[in-house]
Amino acid sequence: MHQERTYRNLLTQDRLIAFRVIVQETDLHVQACTQLSALAKESVLQHRLTIESFIQQHPDFGTAMTPIQISTPAPDIITDMLGAGTQCGVGPMAAVAGAMAEYVGHDLLNYSSEIIVENGGDIFIQTARPMTIGIFAHRSPLSMRMGLKINERGRPISVCTSSGTVGHSHSFGRADAVTVVSRACPLADAAATAIGNRVKHRSDLKHAIEFGKQIKGVKGFVIIKDDQAGIWGDLEVTRL
Repeated sequence: MHQERTYRNLLTQDRLIAFRVIVQETDLHVQACTQLSALAKESVLQHRLTIESFIQQHPDFGTAMTPIQISTPAPDIITDMLGAGTQCGVGPMAAVAGAMAEYVGHDLLNYSSEIIVENGGDIFIQTARPMTIGIFAHRSPLSMRMGLKINERGRPISVCTSSGTVGHSHSFGRADAVTVVSRACPLADAAATAIGNRVKHRSDLKHAIEFGKQIKGVKGFVIIKDDQAGIWGDLEVTRL
């Protein structure tokens, strides 16, 4: 069963055409300059097949909670997930939603100069104008009251959110939201999970920030736990 994701409304850009693509667990909200739903679905199927086939050959890729090494050559999306997991100290599947968003996004950039692909809170973005992304943090009083201004016009950027209190992401922590900004969507996804794993109480924010700032390739992040937030990096945070 697929939930209606009301937070997606804040992502809508009036000048772009929005559409949804659902293939089994993959549920994408895509915005582009033109209607590309058929191409988007084809891209999703292709990348899902790559990941599913690899898991059949290497079952530990699909279940590992810590980084793993694969000695044989692998497709690019698999290599990116492995690398993101290694950098962040988590299993490769912690990067799967971000990887799908990025790879589908890059495929669609061949047909549209602007693309936004949101996959369960993990967002790949290339737009011509600035945009603001709200941070959904479940029951926190800060939920949807904080946003990130994204002003990376003409270049891809990724914004990924993980939560230990809402959604389908597996987390060892209890953060209401960890939102990470990076050029690489698989890395941002894995980093959000890894940082969130370290937050069980508000007192854990400082330790989680110190951990997160050591991950190479992370531009910045926001951690929300209850009524407190920790912020680090090159970010423009705004009230909604």
